[in-house]
Amino acid sequence: MVEMQRHYAVPCPPVAEIRAGLAALPAGVDILVAIGGEAVLGFASACNLYPGPGLKTGFFLKEIYVAEAARGRGLGRALMTALARLAVERGHRRLDWTADADDPALLRFYESLGAIAQSKKVFYRLTGEALAAAAETGK
Repeated sequence: MVEMQRHYAVPCPPVAEIRAGLAALPAGVDILVAIGGEAVLGFASACNLYPGPGLKTGFFLKEIYVAEAARGRGLGRALMTALARLAVERGHRRLDWTADADDPALLRFYESLGAIAQSKKVFYRLTGEALAAAAETGK
């Protein structure tokens, strides 16, 4: 996770804080981990959603990351396969996620899995002061 934060050029909390967060995950969050020897080579984090198609559950992939040293070995595909298998086993009707629009290799990877970009959806985010304001005033 430290490498992922560095990759995306965003601040990273101390390792102890990361571990505490992992130990206190809310119900419904799954983290699949790819391990090689004693090293974490990648991970995928997903959570359950309701409602999905036909008022059934769905699965939302929040993050998938493969360590730079492990890229090109099929770990991303293996993690996506494991997520899809878990979704099917749990009876979820679909697996959704977002992707960086300016990363053509990533988009090709997702399309190679059979995924279809959803052009009719727009991704929104509340964060920082906007989140606090919405929580206080409903603005």
